[in-house]
Amino acid sequence: MAAVFKIIPTTQKYDWGKLGLASKVAQYAVACKLPDFTLDQHAPYAELWMGTHHSSPSRLLDGQKLSEHLAAHPELMGPRVIERFKDAGAAEGNLPFLFKVLAIEKALSIQTHPDKAMAERLHKERPDVYKDANHKPEMALALTPFQAMCGFLPLPDIAAYLDAVPEFAALVPPTIAQQFLSLAASSAPSSDPQVKAALRDVFSAVMTASPDVFQPALQKLVARYQAGTDVRAQVEREDVRELVLRLHGDFPGDIGVFCAFMLNHLTLQPGEAIFLAAGEPHAYVSGDIVECMATSDNVIRAGLTPKLRDVPNLVAGLTYTAAHASAHLVSPRPFAPSAPSSAPSPASHSTLYDPPIPEFAVVRTALPAGARETHPPVDGPSIAIVTDGRGVVEWGAGQGQGGRLEVAEGEVFFVGAGQELRIVAEGEGELVIHRAFVEAK
Repeated sequence: MAAVFKIIPTTQKYDWGKLGLASKVAQYAVACKLPDFTLDQHAPYAELWMGTHHSSPSRLLDGQKLSEHLAAHPELMGPRVIERFKDAGAAEGNLPFLFKVLAIEKALSIQTHPDKAMAERLHKERPDVYKDANHKPEMALALTPFQAMCGFLPLPDIAAYLDAVPEFAALVPPTIAQQFLSLAASSAPSSDPQVKAALRDVFSAVMTASPDVFQPALQKLVARYQAGTDVRAQVEREDVRELVLRLHGDFPGDIGVFCAFMLNHLTLQPGEAIFLAAGEPHAYVSGDIVECMATSDNVIRAGLTPKLRDVPNLVAGLTYTAAHASAHLVSPRPFAPSAPSSAPSPASHSTLYDPPIPEFAVVRTALPAGARETHPPVDGPSIAIVTDGRGVVEWGAGQGQGGRLEVAEGEVFFVGAGQELRIVAEGEGELVIHRAFVEAK
């Protein structure tokens, strides 16, 4: 039985996905000759799933579900991971993380993900909507320039919009606005319960505004931004105006457009990442990303979507933590490779993104043509995807169970617990691999 082997991911078509080969999802599916995949240049290829989630599980090349194979060979999971994540079904071969590629042409919904307690309650109350009982912290790592809204703006920034944007202010009752502005001008920390309550009141007022109030206000706002007149440029910056017009173009007349004045807006370059814990409002706007999350598909939506909106639960489930966008950035660090004792340690071409949750971390390896690198064993299972180039992965030398696997763009492979990997870039271009893994820390 091989400790490293290729697996077959699945693709998802959602309305917000990029069309045809403009989508990284479709590019990877075509490049790796994904079985039963037929390219439609007019179809929106939104997501590539890699994992054991029951909604769309990965399979081995012989068609067996990955979860079934892992349950039959628990050494691939590792005993410590099985014990640590037994409540998540690790003994049955269920990975505690779900790995994805997303290709975003149209903004995703204004959304959050529940913590475990809330997920259990929602699953019990509405199993048709919230189909599992797990939380869903997630990390997004940019493959191309990637725009997102994430987390609440600092209170003074929201206050500035309330002062400068009359269409936004029109949605907030005066007593709520006055309390918020007073606290925003004070030195009260963002953790102060009164500050959180004031932010909740403003957000709730906006998201529950009646259509006969917010739609005329939105029409005025869009007309003003399209005309470029009567704009307070120091506050209503060009990037904010562009975001409002983009969101309105994607979802005309939607209340979610006003989240541009309450949530951070940032653009990540390839290799940069953000982490979103439970209860953090966000919406991905455009770009291609690798995404990793706890194994769940629980999403609470409130705007910018044709799907079910659950505003009461979204409002109730947020943490109301106001902070600069940088608070959501993941600071990467070198993933130091090992090397034979007879050779000097090579410079690491691999970067570790390790968010503050136990379910997953991600390593990005970018090897120049002809370069090689050795990764130390990881005490848990991994799933990796080649996002650029081609090369070779070797393992188990000297243990009597070694192997060699040729990999190329779009191909996905599983790595069993405790395997040292040697990665070699072949061909003329760079070999880039994104690898999600879990360890029982």
